Amino acid sequence: MKRIRYTKYNGELADDMDLEDLMQQLSEYLLDSGFQDPYARFQELNGEHTLENLREALREALELGDFDPDIRERLDQMAAEGEIDQLIDKLVRRMEQQDYVRIDQPADPTQPSNSPGQVGEGEGQARFEVTDKSLDFLGYKTLQDLLGSLGRSSAGRHDTLHQATGVETNGSVRPYEFGDTLNLDANATLAAAMTAQAANSDGDGVTWPIEIDYPHLHVQQSDYQSSCATVVMLDCSHSMILYGEDRFTPAKRVAMALSHLIRTQYPGDTLNVVLFHDSAEEVPVSQIARVKVGPHYTNTREGLRLARSILNRQRKEMRQIVMITDGKPSALTLPDGRIYKNAFGLDPLVLSETLEEVARCRRAGILINTFMLATDPGLVQFVQRVSAMCRGKAYFTTPQTLGNYLMMDFLNRKMKTVH
Repeated sequence: MKRIRYTKYNGELADDMDLEDLMQQLSEYLLDSGFQDPYARFQELNGEHTLENLREALREALELGDFDPDIRERLDQMAAEGEIDQLIDKLVRRMEQQDYVRIDQPADPTQPSNSPGQVGEGEGQARFEVTDKSLDFLGYKTLQDLLGSLGRSSAGRHDTLHQATGVETNGSVRPYEFGDTLNLDANATLAAAMTAQAANSDGDGVTWPIEIDYPHLHVQQSDYQSSCATVVMLDCSHSMILYGEDRFTPAKRVAMALSHLIRTQYPGDTLNVVLFHDSAEEVPVSQIARVKVGPHYTNTREGLRLARSILNRQRKEMRQIVMITDGKPSALTLPDGRIYKNAFGLDPLVLSETLEEVARCRRAGILINTFMLATDPGLVQFVQRVSAMCRGKAYFTTPQTLGNYLMMDFLNRKMKTVH
């Protein structure tokens, strides 16, 4: 009689490890914003995305990361046997195969080149790039943490108290009106046609065929759901990593989480990202995690102008600007393109031009909600005036609570009737 003997499976540890858990362990390194903290993890790597730095980050994550007891025991055993380097190489290959990272090898100086010029003797370093799949996963994990802290397991669309003839019905019907979506309620329509026919039959009752005309049409009603266009204005001036704390990385994480939430739960909404510093520019949502802090000044007016221009192109019932900043306006783009800068107090010229842009946003029906990461008196005074002008909200928050405040504001907005 043939027998089969079963033994404990001892597969490759590199294949058994969950790459998503590993990516979460590496998130501080992958989302580095340029903050120099001697006590932070991966600080000695300076945020450089070289292949050697990726190996060192993996080594540190494997040594200090939080893993299951079985995985931790196997890691300690491999470390004692000097096999960690082989494990890291296999993990890098697996991360590349599953599209978490993309590795660019340096050109081989011994091979002929098709480009003009001569190849120097310097040694190039292999580099890697974080893929959109990795950034989307990190945004999802941030969103999961934020919604978990708010006591929410899922989020739906922007429900309102108003009713319309949409797709998701709520059980009620009404007579059809010109312009309604033709979600006919067959029972109510037939009942109206039969009642009208019986009333006009001189007591003969309902006869066949039943003629249905426009007055008989009834449509099912649904809960009206509005769509929203959002521009996140991220202050990436140098002050976001000064004064002993990193304020920019938490802001990036929240923007990534908001992007994931809108794409997966609010498909009718749009999200754009504007960075403002000495000037302002729009960046693709997929590039948020790769952004680092820039120049020293804060050109709030240029950021608002660009955000308003983006929202004016959107045909949505709701349009809003979410501004995350830690500094008062200190720069202004002049008509000739030069940038006027003054970091001392609230400059009257900078303040007046910025508030004029706020007024333009208000006239365009754009709401501005501001999340302040500092309590500088100049910033408080400016934000209070912005909130009073556009009837928006101002939140005094910290990098640790920014995500909670922003998500609560986004999920709990009250909708207005759109006629």
